[in-house]
Amino acid sequence: MPGVSGNPAGRPKGSKDKKTLVALEFEKEGSAVARVVIDKALEGDISAANLVLQRISPPLKTRAEKVRFQLDPRAALTEQARQVLAAMALGEIDPDTAQVVINCISAFAGLRQVDELDQRLRALEGKAA
Repeated sequence: MPGVSGNPAGRPKGSKDKKTLVALEFEKEGSAVARVVIDKALEGDISAANLVLQRISPPLKTRAEKVRFQLDPRAALTEQARQVLAAMALGEIDPDTAQVVINCISAFAGLRQVDELDQRLRALEGKAA
């Protein structure tokens, strides 16, 4: 019947699920398996070497360098974006950095809109009260 367990007594105490059993087996044999893979990698097996390298070295992440270019913080946000595009066109910053900066300007514009709406709402509530 729907909603009624096929095993009302539940799992027996002390029984282990499949994940736990696999983990226990790996504890017993894991170092031997790792040694075989490492030996294969040392023998030139590219697949084994790839597996070993993935486990011992995290993937490389791109790191942006610090850049300097003219950006007037008092200018309108669209003018700031234009300044970023101009800096990119002149080779002062790379396209990826330009995109990051323009995304930051865009996010700031969204925050500014929220602040302006909040101020307007407070003003309307003040007039209504």
